[in-house]
Parts: sequence; structure tokens; C-alpha cells
Amino acid sequence: MSASSNSPVSGKADNDQESIIRRDLAAAYRLMALDGMDDGISTHISARLPGERFLINALGLRFEEVRPDNLVTVDASGEILDDPTGLGINPAGFTIHSAVHAARPDVECVLHAHTVAGVAVSCLDEGLLPLNQWAMQFHQRIGYHPYEGIALELAERDRLVAHLGPHMTLVLQQHGMLTCGTSVGDAFLRMRDLERSCQAQLAAQATGQILTRATPTLCEHVARQYDRWNASAKGIDLAWRAELRRLGISAPALAMTSSPASQEATCASPH
Repeated sequence: MSASSNSPVSGKADNDQESIIRRDLAAAYRLMALDGMDDGISTHISARLPGERFLINALGLRFEEVRPDNLVTVDASGEILDDPTGLGINPAGFTIHSAVHAARPDVECVLHAHTVAGVAVSCLDEGLLPLNQWAMQFHQRIGYHPYEGIALELAERDRLVAHLGPHMTLVLQQHGMLTCGTSVGDAFLRMRDLERSCQAQLAAQATGQILTRATPTLCEHVARQYDRWNASAKGIDLAWRAELRRLGISAPALAMTSSPASQEATCASPH
């Protein structure tokens, strides 16, 4: 006989799952900061929770300050359901993240970044070029959203998700980059590959030499190879666990404590 949705067993499973989501989301914020892909108190990463809710960072915290227990819970209408910090959230962040979570039930995590390389490529007429292996995974799998100003108008959401389409990656032109994932780790790893693609493209273009471009057939072949890897839960899990180890996280869940000293010990990089 299966347990009902209100049973203690079901409730514990839900709590355990949310703890893992909070751990992973806080870790993604720390990793973005560690890799220099943050932007002060701007930009955001969100993760879906059951019941048309998602977690996102509090406005005013730097990425390295985000912890599992200070994430803000918001619903699809923008109502803040839980905010341990009392700081609220970035309204532009709500516009972008609520749009994707509402339109794409297959997406569990949305990551938005303003890296220098990403913003630079977002300003190029041709956008991201399939010049290297990292970039080829995005062949015909990336959308482009024209800049409309700071994303404070909820009406922009329909246009943003239309430009995202079925893809997991979106160039916000003259603004930055956005990646989605079927998990937090998936979205983070995709953003890191996107960032490296942008850095490599800018470095190659800076030489002033003629660039070698792969054929569309080869690009599609490589993209499908990445598709198969990304569709493998084992592949993403192995890579994400390796990232967690960079933060010294090997336990099943990140410590759910508000103690700065305890949190620092938990998230410190290994020596």
C-alpha cells in the first residue's frame, strides 16, 4: 500500500528533497563566485520547488554569502512566501526566472550571469560562434533575446520565453547569458561551458587571424554527442559531485546552519 501525500513518510521525502535543492543552489552561487562569474549583488540563480514555487537569492547578498537557509521562496505570482533575510528579491530576477519556470516545466534551474566575456559576445552581431568544442554543443540549441532595458516589465516574459523556445541556453543581447537545466548542476555546468566558449571565441578573434570554422554537419554531430552526455544522469551527477568537492562538500547535505564559522568550514575549498 503506497503512502499518501500527507503521510509522515511523504513529508520527510519532500523535506529531504528540498534540503538537497537548497544545498545545490547555495553551492552553485558559491561556485559562480569562486569562478569569477558573479556580478556584485546582481544576477541570480533559481531552483524550482513543488507547488509552483522557486528559490532565489535575497537582494543585497553577494553570491559567496548565499546559504541554504537564507534563500528566498517565491511563488509564480511574485508573492514572497519565506524570506529569512527580510531583504526581498531583485524584481528583474523575478521577471526573468518566473517567465522560464512558468513556461518550461522541464526546467528545474535557471541561471543568469553578466560575465565580461558573456556580455561581450552578447554584443556581437553573429553572437556565439561554433569555433571550438565547448561552443559546438550549442549549435542550433541557443536562442537570442533582443535587449529591452532592465527586465522590470512583466510583459517582457512572453517574448523572452518565445526566444528561448525549446532550448536550454539564451543570449540576452547586450545584457548577458542565461542557461537552464534539469537540475542545478546541469544549469551550472552548461553556464561554465558557455562562459568558456565565449572566452575562447574572444581570444581567437583578438588574434586578428582567419578563424577556422567547423561545418554544420560536424557541429551537429558534436552537439548530439553533448546531448547524449547531458541526458545521462550519471554524466551530470559525476561532474556535479566533482564541483561540490571543490567546496569541500562531501556529506549528503550542506550544513543547514546560520553560524558563519560553521558555514565557512563547510564551504571552504579543500587545501
